[in-house]
Amino acid sequence: MASETEVIGWAARDTSGHMAPIIFSRRALGPRDVKFFIKFCGVCHSDWTVITGEVYTPTFPVVPGHEIVGVVEEVGSEVTKFKVGDHAGVSTYVNSCGSCRVCERKLPQHCKDVVWVYDSVNPADGLRTYGGYSNLMVVDESFCLVLPKNLPLDGAAPLLCAGATVWSPMKRYGMGKNGDRFGVVGLGGLGHIALKFAKALGMHATVISTSPAKEKMAREELGADNFIVSKDPKQMEEAAGTLDFIIDTVSGIHPLDPLMNLLAPQGKFIFVGVGLGKLQIDSLPMCFGGTSIGSSCIASQEELQEMLDFCGEKNLVCTIEKIPIDYINEAFKRMLKGDVHFRFVIDVGNTLKPQN
Repeated sequence: MASETEVIGWAARDTSGHMAPIIFSRRALGPRDVKFFIKFCGVCHSDWTVITGEVYTPTFPVVPGHEIVGVVEEVGSEVTKFKVGDHAGVSTYVNSCGSCRVCERKLPQHCKDVVWVYDSVNPADGLRTYGGYSNLMVVDESFCLVLPKNLPLDGAAPLLCAGATVWSPMKRYGMGKNGDRFGVVGLGGLGHIALKFAKALGMHATVISTSPAKEKMAREELGADNFIVSKDPKQMEEAAGTLDFIIDTVSGIHPLDPLMNLLAPQGKFIFVGVGLGKLQIDSLPMCFGGTSIGSSCIASQEELQEMLDFCGEKNLVCTIEKIPIDYINEAFKRMLKGDVHFRFVIDVGNTLKPQN
């Protein structure tokens, strides 16, 4: 019988969030498994919220990372989608029950028994799950994604969470089919890729931000058609009723009524920023305008693969700042201050080395 594989990574051991090297094990390769060397892993704000216990108390040690890409090293005997040398990726979950109504609808991310890529127990092997701040991944091919070979792996990594989180509602609500006018609130990791998707889908795209300093970058670097400073009452009033869709990527509680006022009749407002607290909104203007509010949680495997294929066709990836893995503690500090050019990505393949 094949033995488990020793893996090196970086982990948090308590809610201080401090990361340090660790050695742990992945399961032995099964007949339906794909084993790949991790080359890059994105750094998501939710990694920080998990390891610091902001949402729940995790089981330590925790190896974070759910924007995982690499190169296939070995495949099981029943694997059909992958061969050695292919580019592969894993997003935020690695298993689900497979039999409930939600799974039958191919929405495993909403299964009550979903197995997250880290800080879960996978019933397939009884082992705890560990994420992509590590050098090797073993995963059932049903939860492994094919990355187009033309996409650079470093820029593709954040697509697996940041990209998926905005792609899913875009496709679910049919954005981009009728010359739609689209708005994105916030221009960070999620916001910038939402803007890139909107332009690639042929929409007129507006960035809504509290920071006037981001306008030049939004227009010149990312192709925004319009830019609204949300703290400017005149700009907000002039833009009232002009947008068919808004995706709000800002985490934390912030006023929604001024943003909802930007929607055209029957427009849709989708919030995807993870925040703690209750939303407050005036329902009367919604009623008279026929507008609606929705949300989204990552994406299904089908949506993830569709997004990656689309990105391959359009040569579209995230804008990133690449870092060595031993910079992760400083990266978290900078991320919390908003000091990152859209998304940090860890260069796992070149910088994660065994400790002496």
